[in-house]
Amino acid sequence: MHRKEFIKLSSLGLLGLYSCGVSNVLTNKKPLAIQLYTIRDAVSQNLEKALEKLAELGFTELEIYGYNGTFFGKSSSEFQTILKNLGLKVISSHHTTGILHNDKGTLLNNWEKTVEDLHLIGSKYMVCSYLFPEERTIENYKKLPELFEKSGGTTKKAGIQFAYHNHDFEFEKFDDTRNIYDFILENSSSDLVKMELDLYWISKAGIDPLTYFEKYPKRFPLWHVKDMKAGTKDFAEIGNGIIDFKRIFEAKERAGLKYWFVEQDSSDKDIFESIKMSKKYISENSFFLK
Repeated sequence: MHRKEFIKLSSLGLLGLYSCGVSNVLTNKKPLAIQLYTIRDAVSQNLEKALEKLAELGFTELEIYGYNGTFFGKSSSEFQTILKNLGLKVISSHHTTGILHNDKGTLLNNWEKTVEDLHLIGSKYMVCSYLFPEERTIENYKKLPELFEKSGGTTKKAGIQFAYHNHDFEFEKFDDTRNIYDFILENSSSDLVKMELDLYWISKAGIDPLTYFEKYPKRFPLWHVKDMKAGTKDFAEIGNGIIDFKRIFEAKERAGLKYWFVEQDSSDKDIFESIKMSKKYISENSFFLK
């Protein structure tokens, strides 16, 4: 914390609440959120230290991954204690289908208990995050709308919204008239099944996100915000690539945006250095924080 900010917080009587994210009220209009997969190596080494680093960088909201009956080896109460001590809260959680990899925490393996545990830690969204390459068959694609609606019906009872997160393969052809992504959107309930739009992957597929905002308004309450290098199309720090975030964020009302998460799948630098670079660009561009 800078000295001027320390003095300002002290004079307002808010210093003790700084770790709980009140600093965001004074600096950012919108809290900073991150998909924890970005720092998965640090999480695997030491969960608490990894989360502490994020808190020090000003992040207060998380999207988590890897629930398997525990939260990174912690019970829900243990995990909640860690989050509370660092002023962090979970907004969303990632899960796979269980079609072929039927592990705990998947849509097809004791989903009710998974929803219960995510409800306990206060998650607002539960997202199907990925289809493994061996799951990507026409037969399995046809099952997805029904599976997602069933999963979304269960989460809705707990006050949690279900969503699906895209990569680029969903924009491959499903039949003569549609791609896989359109098939899912057209055949699932707009109430039970929302979308978490990954701005990198849709851009890598050569698709304009705004065309989907127009075609399926209010269906995209969650976004992953990450950039793409020119030429190689590799992952880049936000602001270090070619994605026009200002244009996309100007359409957020049409999209129905509620939360967005910084994410960087990989980096040619230390990942925390990459996060700092992204955060700096975000702080310098007000459209991110409105």
